Amino acid sequence: MPDLSIEVSDRPMGPDQYTYVETHAWWLGTFGSHSHLTEHRLRQWVPARGDREWVLERELTGEQQWLVGSAEQAADDGFDLRDVAPVGRFRAVHGLFHLGGGDDGEGFCGTPMGAPRGNWQAPTREFFALLPRDPDALYARLREENPGDWFGPFAAGVTVLRTCLVPADLRAPLYLALARLPDVTAAEGVDDVDGRRCLALVHDAGRTRTELMISPEDGQFAGERDTLRMDSRCGLRAGTVISSTAAHTAVVDSEGDLPR
Repeated sequence: MPDLSIEVSDRPMGPDQYTYVETHAWWLGTFGSHSHLTEHRLRQWVPARGDREWVLERELTGEQQWLVGSAEQAADDGFDLRDVAPVGRFRAVHGLFHLGGGDDGEGFCGTPMGAPRGNWQAPTREFFALLPRDPDALYARLREENPGDWFGPFAAGVTVLRTCLVPADLRAPLYLALARLPDVTAAEGVDDVDGRRCLALVHDAGRTRTELMISPEDGQFAGERDTLRMDSRCGLRAGTVISSTAAHTAVVDSEGDLPR
């Protein structure tokens, strides 16, 4: 077992409160021969009660960083920022967002149904409850159930943690399991996209180097960064950051509330 000490804790939460998750992201997009990073801000309110709707707000700030080509060249070719991602406020039972709201910018995007069991690629609280709390058992499950190159065991763990809903008693052994995977190392003092100093688990293999950021305060998922390890076929050079996020969480009293 690796020597990895991460303090984990959960904030007290009442049955009528919400987990608030805010994500600041720069995500890669392409338009023809042009490649760019676009700044996104997402705010999500996840109810403690399963019978209440989740609420998601998605915003494009308008900021971009052009990696190949330029904003002027892309505009001349017909690039429209509004086509990058759906924006507005969305509501869904169990967080099953389809991002298909109406023209008013707010839409109900879920179909009422029982809570989904979930899996590594679409994790849910029900899925978390069924996972073992033993690091060795989690390591085995990660390896056995995620054998692919595109969605391997490290990507599966990051996908689960990205929800910011993984309870502390599962986060701690999951970090230990991820740290045991091949090509994974731990690094201290790694800054996320907002400049917050974090601990990171780094998976340095394949085409992309992935850094999983962890808050030193409570062991919560704090963001991630993907960096190319080799030149890409679309003209991006090795060392280019193609995705970078920072996640912030809190407990609030109702949907739409922001942390004080």
